[in-house]
Amino acid sequence: MGLPEIIRGDITTFDVDAIVNAANESLLGGGGVDGAIHDAAGPRLLKECRTLGGCRPGESKVTSGYDLLARWVIHTVGPRWRGGSFGEEETLRSCYRNVFAIVRERGFRSVAFPSISTGAFRYPLANASRVATEEIVQALRQDPSLAVTVVCFDSEVFRAYQAAIRTS
Repeated sequence: MGLPEIIRGDITTFDVDAIVNAANESLLGGGGVDGAIHDAAGPRLLKECRTLGGCRPGESKVTSGYDLLARWVIHTVGPRWRGGSFGEEETLRSCYRNVFAIVRERGFRSVAFPSISTGAFRYPLANASRVATEEIVQALRQDPSLAVTVVCFDSEVFRAYQAAIRTS
């Protein structure tokens, strides 16, 4: 069974077909990984994102990678944590499923994910890493040749994803 690679690093430096942006609904940049991706990709990313009309939670849209090494950016909007009884898990699962739909549709062979919704959107890290690894492992069952990396910004996120992958 294929498993994703879990590493610590800066997702903006990855040379892959696509990196995933944990975006907000406007797609116009923000804090955390979203701001870092917009900064690294340059102003043309923002210009293209302005044409997309935003994005709803659980959905995904793709843009060029511009000044990034990654050729494409798949923007996905995760759920804001509101206690867990407002469909947050299904919305988070939809993020991964919609990203992988774009990956299949476009024929991408490599994709790098950040931790989605665990920063400003406050999704509990252990829960989010479990959902993420379950969805990634499912996608890898369908396409074992796909290279998937989870890029963890810090050691706490890295440990959570390592723990989640051990139980998947």
